[in-house]
Amino acid sequence: MSELLKDLWYFAASSRELKRGAMFRREILGEPVVLGRDAEGRAFALRDICPHRAVPLSAGRIVETNGVQTVECPYHGWRFGAGDGVCKQIPSLVEGQPYEAGRIRVRHFPTHEANGIVLVYVSSDPRFDGAPPPAPEFGLGDLREPKFIIERTFAAHMDNAVVGLMDPAHVPYVHNQWWWRPPSSGRKLKQKRFVPRERGWAIERHAPSGNSLAYRALFGGQVTTEICFMLPGFRWEVVENPSSRLFTLTCLTPENDTSTRITQVTYWKHAPLLDVLKPILIPAGREFLDQDGRMVDLQNTGLAYGPSMLWIDDIDVQAKWYLKLKREWAKSREENRDFVNPIEPTTLRWMS
Repeated sequence: MSELLKDLWYFAASSRELKRGAMFRREILGEPVVLGRDAEGRAFALRDICPHRAVPLSAGRIVETNGVQTVECPYHGWRFGAGDGVCKQIPSLVEGQPYEAGRIRVRHFPTHEANGIVLVYVSSDPRFDGAPPPAPEFGLGDLREPKFIIERTFAAHMDNAVVGLMDPAHVPYVHNQWWWRPPSSGRKLKQKRFVPRERGWAIERHAPSGNSLAYRALFGGQVTTEICFMLPGFRWEVVENPSSRLFTLTCLTPENDTSTRITQVTYWKHAPLLDVLKPILIPAGREFLDQDGRMVDLQNTGLAYGPSMLWIDDIDVQAKWYLKLKREWAKSREENRDFVNPIEPTTLRWMS
């Protein structure tokens, strides 16, 4: 199941990255995409190839054309609507030449901006110009601005990146630093109740593990946590007590078949200790993500000799669920019907 899923929303960029009147290039699902914010403050995303001579539009500029915000190609000045991709002007045309600019377009990706992040909708139809389905909200509520964002690119297919990040048994080996899960805390039996959620599942709200030192130190004895996953690649964890809330959203965006960008967006409110610790939390979070990335690099040395991996219950059940969800999504698109979540409520047990 290595196919990258479409007809879904993907993380594209943070709001802070999109500067008014500026653009930059990213690769998403093997497509070059120019991301930008027009002079009126709206985020946009277009295929980053001019249909005339294949020059990247991201090398051009944002200009107004007859009251419309457009992206101007740097080669011949063709202008495309930032909001729809339709060509608005071909400067070289003279009267009597048979070309109609409005019949030419570059692919437009619908965008959704909220809570400091920008999502793009990737349709299976390159000519899609309708209204996309609602973008996921993740339950962020009034957490408007991220406290910090870290990212890393894994040299891995989307599937391997997702499976690696949701693995529950690697923590005491990969993330065994003193401030998180030191070896001295030992391994304990974990027993968690899993329930289906929209295009995914959740670990029902529970008290953090007894060997999660950081959570106990920051939130005390009344803390609870909930962890959710949603296709195509969103994982979020909510840690809170009656007065404080910490929300970490991990977004996986496939650049292509061998590269996946991981972006972790962290929010909190009514947590002054976290404000004080922020200069420490950022490098610590970056190291945490780098540890997963280095393990992916090690895994690649083995996968180079064959793609097979041995998955066992219960620690690999989430990996199996992910592939089951992918199959159901692909089948529902093929049969033009609603997606039906195949996951049933269950309790999983493992040592970690």
